[in-house]
Amino acid sequence: MISHSRRHCVVELQALPSRIGQIRRIVSAQLRHWELDPLIDRAALGVTELLSNVHRHAQPDKTCTVEIELRLGRLTVSVIDSDPRLPAVHETRAEALETCGRGLALVEALSEAWGARERPDGPGKAVWFSLTAAPAPAEPVRPVPIRATPVREPARAVLLAVDPAAVATGLPAASPVGARPG
Repeated sequence: MISHSRRHCVVELQALPSRIGQIRRIVSAQLRHWELDPLIDRAALGVTELLSNVHRHAQPDKTCTVEIELRLGRLTVSVIDSDPRLPAVHETRAEALETCGRGLALVEALSEAWGARERPDGPGKAVWFSLTAAPAPAEPVRPVPIRATPVREPARAVLLAVDPAAVATGLPAASPVGARPG
């Protein structure tokens, strides 16, 4: 189930490797919709690490909920599961070649704050991280070129003299000044 409101998105899922990519895309799309493009990479990486931890460690099952919320300039991403054991950051040396156990250290490094809390409504926990939310930068203002076309001078008037007698005799009504009929 996926539910959306203006500043809140909740997705329920099984934390399986095949679903993690889908959740990354959902989180990315939601942040684009909220115009928080600069946060997409960090939020997607953080939710991947939290879902990977649910997949590896959560008992008795891998059912979880991902919740993203934007409130008061802060984006909070939470992963809620039914395992009551709270996570702990593993201390590792920089030169260690371990291939796992660094997920929470990575979440800690990419976020402004993170934590875990027991669920007040039943067994389980919520592991969360938050990022300061700044909207995507606006397009730079570009000057609009305005082409100025010179104003044309009005055409010169041609003066015509009309001989009233010629009009009465059926001759042409206008003739240039100084022209002779004939």
